[in-house]
Amino acid sequence: MRKSSVSGPVLMLAAVVLVAAPIEAAAQGIALAPHRAVYELTLDPSKGSSKIDRASGRIAFEITGNACQGYSVTLRQVTRLNTGEGRESTSDLHSVTWEDGEGKTYRFKSKNFLNDALRDEVDGSAERGTGGGISVRLAMPKTNPFDLQGAVAFPTEHLRKLLTAAQGGEKIFETKVFDGAPDGKKVYDTLAIIGPATSGGESLEEAARKPELVSMKRYPLTVSYFEPGAGERTPAYVLGFDLYENGVSRALRLDYGGFALRGEMTSLELLKETPCKR
Repeated sequence: MRKSSVSGPVLMLAAVVLVAAPIEAAAQGIALAPHRAVYELTLDPSKGSSKIDRASGRIAFEITGNACQGYSVTLRQVTRLNTGEGRESTSDLHSVTWEDGEGKTYRFKSKNFLNDALRDEVDGSAERGTGGGISVRLAMPKTNPFDLQGAVAFPTEHLRKLLTAAQGGEKIFETKVFDGAPDGKKVYDTLAIIGPATSGGESLEEAARKPELVSMKRYPLTVSYFEPGAGERTPAYVLGFDLYENGVSRALRLDYGGFALRGEMTSLELLKETPCKR
């Protein structure tokens, strides 16, 4: 599951060195299932908040394509927060991206509205050169082209690397991620904690009881997103979810620091897959 819009507990970036090249190579073989999923958002009662009394919303997520055609992702997240005394705010994020199967080209476009007023808009592309460096061009906001420093993963590439690490028995996976939000310039340091695989669906929500998922392994993940820096840092936000081996996510938890949301998968449609002929 890609990160969503709308900071959290102090974590220390673990001093763990992973062999990046084998994971990158293996990630190319991970196939993500085209699908549409809907998640209903509610306030997470396990994390107390003195600022938010009630919360509701919905995430609609769709991914299509394959490693040959590239992956197209559309996401819309509407979140309503009530701070009491009759004050309510509504955020509405629209995002469309395309990423080639080798993680070399990434196109992104998003708009984020707060109470119907446009708050953020970004439209751009990123291209990885032969040496591994990434050049970013932004049409909105209009800026001169610039380069990203260091080894950076795009969102779908990141997801495939997480699956590769999980299937390989890794417990921790670190990488830098660029998804274009919110201004087309920011790169996050990410730290993923990967739990042991499980399967079965008898006790899960109805949308997760599809025959295609019941016998499939899924991994509980917690991914913390940090602003670049050194030493001990507080994450900007933390995402938790169960990740199936085909890329479907369930049991979302979005921790924004001052409050957290839970996302229950209420609908899942597995779309027709197009074979990747390479």
